Amino acid sequence: MNTSSTGTAAVGGSPAGALAPLRQWWRTLPARERRLVALAAGVVLLALLWWLALQPALQTLRTAPAAIEAAEAQLRTMQRLAAEAAELRSTPPVNGEQAAAALRAATERLGEQAKLSLQGDRAVLTLNGISTSQLRDWLAEARSGARARPVEASLLRSGPGYSGTLVVAIGGAP
Repeated sequence: MNTSSTGTAAVGGSPAGALAPLRQWWRTLPARERRLVALAAGVVLLALLWWLALQPALQTLRTAPAAIEAAEAQLRTMQRLAAEAAELRSTPPVNGEQAAAALRAATERLGEQAKLSLQGDRAVLTLNGISTSQLRDWLAEARSGARARPVEASLLRSGPGYSGTLVVAIGGAP
């Protein structure tokens, strides 16, 4: 292989030919400069190794336990909800009169802040300043006692609670 100053070896595509000018430059450096260049190359190589391999792996090791715990907590929640859904599916349906009575009883506990209107297989709950916990409790009672499912909600957060309407399907309606 010819490594003359014409550069034909580098043009030929051979990796050894492409490195020939670099080798020539290296040989011309004094020993002290070679050591400094080798040291600088080593520092750059170590920095690249840190940034591309070690640091991301260590970061993953640090965050993995928390991520695993969060995923396990989410799995437990999903399993609990799946069991609750299976339990609700297995319970016998409630007839319209029983569902309406259960919804009325749940609404009475809300006092003047809520008004229930029954319209066939649906019930419309009109809210005025109801708290989050009261709404959650009413929905839980409607789901378990009346087998009602929310189908539409138009709620606004205002001050201490929610105002608006909530429509639920009752009596086995889709």
